[in-house]
Amino acid sequence: MTGRVYLVGAGPGDPGLLTRRGERCLAAADVVVHDYLVGSRLLELVRPGAEVIALGRSHEDPGRLDQHAIDALLVAHAREGRTVVRLKNGDPFLLGRGAEEAEALSRAGVPFEVVPGVSSAFAVPAYAGIPLTHRTAASAFTVVTGHTACETNALDWEALSRLGTLVVLMGLAELPAIASRLMELGRPAATPVAVICRGTTAEQVVVRGTLSDIAERARTLTSPATIVIGTVARLADQLAWFDAAREGSDGLRESGVA
Repeated sequence: MTGRVYLVGAGPGDPGLLTRRGERCLAAADVVVHDYLVGSRLLELVRPGAEVIALGRSHEDPGRLDQHAIDALLVAHAREGRTVVRLKNGDPFLLGRGAEEAEALSRAGVPFEVVPGVSSAFAVPAYAGIPLTHRTAASAFTVVTGHTACETNALDWEALSRLGTLVVLMGLAELPAIASRLMELGRPAATPVAVICRGTTAEQVVVRGTLSDIAERARTLTSPATIVIGTVARLADQLAWFDAAREGSDGLRESGVA
């Protein structure tokens, strides 16, 4: 008897951004395997009696399972006839190794379903008041991982330096090198940059600067962080709607939305 695995995107942090399909999956799951950044409020949606398995705090955590072990865990529970939810930050198929897990399930003959989530690449800039495109400022954007950004041949930085808005996920540690590389390749030093930490949550912090000084301005920030490089980043002050919402000045809490 084989169960089913649901690869569910948890979104970037705000529990209100979980999809209705994702919520139904959590309510029906026998087992939930979740990333360390998934908030406790989302886990409140798991049905009573379900087994909840938290992965290690970070990839450097010695107690964290490696990807092969995670794949094996999902397969093992499904083969016991259980309904399994693999709750992943953001969207499972956008820089989240969801595809690797889907491949492992497919090889094992385990039925699975992908439940897309709201990616931090889109939601976090929006919560910071930064549109990734703008009719007068940017007509395209590119999303890259910064985790291995400065490894040889990891990314074509020469091409990236010529594009419009650049969104970097998991790149805070490499921010000084990223900024330097872009300037070396001709991106103006005055290019606006915004770094958003813990985006979409009550602890959201936005630091703005330029390619020339953002590394210094953001040096005390901690992950998770989303980096936006491009002209649109300068709109963060003007369109900072989430700061107003946190202050309760726009009636969200009174209306029951927040």
